[in-house]
Amino acid sequence: MTIVSGFADISLLQLLLVAAMALFASIIGGLAGYGTGALMPLVLVPLVGAEPVVPIIAISAMLTNASRALAYVRHADRRRVLVVLACAGLTTALGAYGYTRLTNAGAALVIGAMLILSVPLRRVLRRRDVRIGDAGLAAGSVGYGVLVGGTSGSGVILLSLLMAAGLEGAAVIATDAMISLGTGLIKISVFGLAGAVTAQVLALALLIGGMAVPGAFLAKAFVGRMPVRIHTAILDAAVITGGLVMISAAARQLMV
Repeated sequence: MTIVSGFADISLLQLLLVAAMALFASIIGGLAGYGTGALMPLVLVPLVGAEPVVPIIAISAMLTNASRALAYVRHADRRRVLVVLACAGLTTALGAYGYTRLTNAGAALVIGAMLILSVPLRRVLRRRDVRIGDAGLAAGSVGYGVLVGGTSGSGVILLSLLMAAGLEGAAVIATDAMISLGTGLIKISVFGLAGAVTAQVLALALLIGGMAVPGAFLAKAFVGRMPVRIHTAILDAAVITGGLVMISAAARQLMV
């Protein structure tokens, strides 16, 4: 298996489309802490089908999150990184294993609806100044692990948990990136053992991940000049967009 052979059935125009979307998603992700998992399925599902999308995004996310973590490293809350990884590790592995056995269309419908509803819910909770401590973050991380292990775009749930725990702005992005590196390693290990990592998966993942590196640093230039309220609005827009994308992708799978 060679990585170059993974591009054999993909035209140059299709590769350029994937690269352009990857750069755009990386910039959005650098601003909002979220984007690749929601936007990349728009071009990947028509190109390679739904089945390899989660492994592709899981591998590419290692480069995406590594570049993002490097760009924002001084803002990361390392204590909360450890809390989430300690509680989400096992359930992430279980979720990834479940993905190799089952379709995620039904789960995507439920998660997508929940993501859309999470924006007004989070605004209500913030208005009432509802916060969670380390115990609440740990409990939420257990459920998050199942979802991030077996779905694409569920990383926004982690963003909501981190914001409820009191993080804002660049601290959300940096902490999310470091946690996602840990859960990504777990997912890739499970997918590799299950035989879901093919030459095509590796090739597309490296292309997407490579485009993410400049995107993360381009986004950083915008974040430094952006008020927290505008940054929060971008987060909300990313949550709603991700939810709609997941619902539409699931509907397409169910209609096939």
